[in-house]
Amino acid sequence: MIIVCQRLLKNTKINGITLFPFIFIKNPEDKKNRVLINHEKIHIRQQLELLIIFFYILYVVEYYYHFFRLKNAYQAYKSISFEREAYAMEHDLNYLQKRKFWGFRRFFKK
Repeated sequence: MIIVCQRLLKNTKINGITLFPFIFIKNPEDKKNRVLINHEKIHIRQQLELLIIFFYILYVVEYYYHFFRLKNAYQAYKSISFEREAYAMEHDLNYLQKRKFWGFRRFFKK
């Protein structure tokens, strides 16, 4: 995991994004934001479990499935199983030590 401060995120609503093996964050002070970093570490684990490329394929497929179903970009994003797991568990800083393989599966939503 490599944390990079990225000015490209400056004019966006995105505080952090993970593109294996990098975690890009908007603000340098967010390097100390343990909740944000934990959220992004959960995405690193998800990406590794799905051999990276399958994570991105499934992420995009899920996003568009929810987008066409909900007709709302933000709600579609929040409905993605990977995001649901990361948001639900981001405050549990020990989550990755106890997380089961493919833990995102329990966050799938119809």
